[in-house]
Amino acid sequence: MCLKKASTSSLGSRCPAWSSVTGCKSVTTAAGWRVCISVFGGGGVGWFESPSRTSPLMLSTALTVSAADSGLSKISGGVSPLMILISDVTSSAMDSEPGEKPLIGFIGLGNMGNHMARNLVSKGYPVLVYDVNTAAVDGLKQAGAKTASNPAEIAANTDRIVTMLPASKHVQEVYTGNNGIFSKVVKGTIMLDSSTIDPAVSQDMAKVAEGKGAFYLDAPVSGGVNAAKQALLTFMVGGPDSKFPEAQEILQNMGKNVVHCGAVGTGQAAKICNNMLLGISMIGTSETMNLGIKLGLDPKMLAKILNMSSGRCWSSDTYNPCPGVFENVPSSNNYDGGFGTALMTKDLGLANNAAKDTNSAVSLGQRAFEIYTKMTEKGYGGKDFSVIFKILEEMSGPEVEKKKKEFYDQ
Repeated sequence: MCLKKASTSSLGSRCPAWSSVTGCKSVTTAAGWRVCISVFGGGGVGWFESPSRTSPLMLSTALTVSAADSGLSKISGGVSPLMILISDVTSSAMDSEPGEKPLIGFIGLGNMGNHMARNLVSKGYPVLVYDVNTAAVDGLKQAGAKTASNPAEIAANTDRIVTMLPASKHVQEVYTGNNGIFSKVVKGTIMLDSSTIDPAVSQDMAKVAEGKGAFYLDAPVSGGVNAAKQALLTFMVGGPDSKFPEAQEILQNMGKNVVHCGAVGTGQAAKICNNMLLGISMIGTSETMNLGIKLGLDPKMLAKILNMSSGRCWSSDTYNPCPGVFENVPSSNNYDGGFGTALMTKDLGLANNAAKDTNSAVSLGQRAFEIYTKMTEKGYGGKDFSVIFKILEEMSGPEVEKKKKEFYDQ
């Protein structure tokens, strides 16, 4: 259907009130649009109100519509045959004018999601946000975002949604709960889930979305909090080829790399593999830094050598776990902020489950999972996962074997 904004010369600068349109009929579509069309001869004049702009205040815009356009149906029963209604308009058809950026819903404003949503706002997108943490919501509101009371409200008001949640259970609740996305999702909506979860859960969500005429793509991220702040994330996307360009258009505002991995679930598979390697490499980097310091090496000098040699990795050259080597990383901030140990434990658990399902040998991955599980049980779950360096440092000394046994066996 072709919907064109009418010129002010034909309609004046403002749309008339609903009650002032003689004989006009209106309809509220599934997307929440109120549409009224009066057709005279071959063309016509119409008005609509959009729920996806500045709720509860609605935007009124004038339209001209060709009676020959598909999607328009004549009304009989005493009504003039020239009077028609739009019966199946969706928010995607009228969400934005050329050059105007569409409304994006964003759910999940934690350490990563907060920065991701802020980047969308800073790039000029209207953003509608929700999180159970009201302080996080208030912060985004001050940054220029609009707020919603639950995921369903977001789904009812936009056809582009990004979610960034801690675990599979949170994704299931946000999407399928009583006030979840699927309770109000509009046909044609594209949902991008940047959470790191079980690939099977992503596939389940995609099946439900398909049944509602919508599209769910998994789009987990890599790069950490600093990359989220600077819009330098890498997105690993799983979903239909036909929907990747739409996903890329949104995600490129929050990252520098947007990679299509394949069908739904492959984004999660790539992320799980990446984070298993990350957990292993962080333990290896921490052991290396601790050993070098015990051998008398200056930590900054050791890091410099590692980062120009074959042992170089992200854990050594960007996110070094030894305090003081780099500024603006959790290790230099008492391991606060960043990527929590509990979340790394969760991701390593996903990797180990996947290894069992596929009969894959992951000896180091299994050991890393055991170590991070013990760290979480010992109360380090809220600290950044690089806190493993501190634990190794505290274990070291004359009674190192005893301390190791106490840590891992208790």
